[in-house]
Amino acid sequence: MALSCGGLVWEQAQRGEAVSVYTICAGDPPEGPLSAFAENLHERWQTGRGAVTQRRGEDRTSCAVMGANPGYFPIPDCIYRRSEVDGAALYASESAITGPVLPLEAPLVEQLCRELERRLPKDAEIVAPLALGGHVDHRLARQAAQGLERPLWYYADVPYVLSRAEELEKLVDSGWKDAIIPVSEAGLAAWQAAVAAHASQISTFWSDMDSMRAAIRSYCEKSGGVRLWQAP
Repeated sequence: MALSCGGLVWEQAQRGEAVSVYTICAGDPPEGPLSAFAENLHERWQTGRGAVTQRRGEDRTSCAVMGANPGYFPIPDCIYRRSEVDGAALYASESAITGPVLPLEAPLVEQLCRELERRLPKDAEIVAPLALGGHVDHRLARQAAQGLERPLWYYADVPYVLSRAEELEKLVDSGWKDAIIPVSEAGLAAWQAAVAAHASQISTFWSDMDSMRAAIRSYCEKSGGVRLWQAP
């Protein structure tokens, strides 16, 4: 959320609005050995098996910068989820995590939908990921939000949208409505700081913090702030 909507969240908080940011896949990894893919990611992130604990801490810092209330669901990240049949890792490669949610995870979508319904106020405005880039956990979150059968806004997933702008234009052509929420210079600075708080994730997308800050500024300026979408 900080990556895609950090400036919007900060602006809302400054207006006195109550904003909650839910991390859908924030559960601890299971006991036992992890897939080689997960181990390689831990090495890249320089976190070891403490990746989830570290990232929850980073998220709390990020939410404090934005002025949001953090919330965490106990479902593990896709790289840690296993088949209940044979214990095999469900998403054990880069290509697997950018594919669709596996059919056997349908009960997980239903579980998430029920939990969201329990947590969300009846009058809440809900903003879910478009799932640009196809990350399986973003798809999971989108499917669960859609299962609520409540009005939804969607955000374009940063950084994936930075190379997929044409997909947004297809939304316009198919009748989707968009809304641009301006972000002030102070809001942009808070947005950049909120993303910087997720230190273990920076290397996945950028070479350094300066590159990240430049990318967020460029995206904000080109979009005119944060651009949200609503299905017809």
